[in-house]
Amino acid sequence: MGSPGDSAGPAKESAVRVRAGGKDDLPAIQAIYAHHVRHGLASFEETPPDLAEMRRRRDALLAGGYPYLVAERAGAIAGYAHLGPYRPRPAYRYSVEGTVYVAPDQVRRGIGRALLAALIEQGTARGYRRLIAVIGDSANQPSIGLHEALGFERAGLLPAVGFKHGRWVDSVLMQRALGEGDSSPPQPA
Repeated sequence: MGSPGDSAGPAKESAVRVRAGGKDDLPAIQAIYAHHVRHGLASFEETPPDLAEMRRRRDALLAGGYPYLVAERAGAIAGYAHLGPYRPRPAYRYSVEGTVYVAPDQVRRGIGRALLAALIEQGTARGYRRLIAVIGDSANQPSIGLHEALGFERAGLLPAVGFKHGRWVDSVLMQRALGEGDSSPPQPA
């Protein structure tokens, strides 16, 4: 799930504002994601999707009722996040996967934490019971640490499941309960 995590930044930084992401935010979102596709291991894509494809993906998530958020700092998009289906089978309908990406000049400045906290809040409010994180690269300790700090537990490791930038890359699976978690059955729709 997304870029390396981040901790609180310098005390005098401008505040982070998390809000619904709009279509006018897509060029900034596409640029953030393209950077991580080209230079990082959080995404296993190797070619950044163009703006039209990013729009299609966003529209599909919104049509499914999932939140799609951006974080702003000083009027600029500093990161984005969304929930989406964990798996397509009906029995998974109470579990969601979270995605968080932070602009390269904004990592370790509280953006990832603000976005992930908002996803937890939004997922809980929508009645989901489990939030899954699929973190590219078991060496991505900032992201793993951020997830742990927000209540995620390691659920598994898929060793060497991807090959990117000339090396084998693991996926770390983490999860956390939302709302009542598995302590009670979900309410009928």
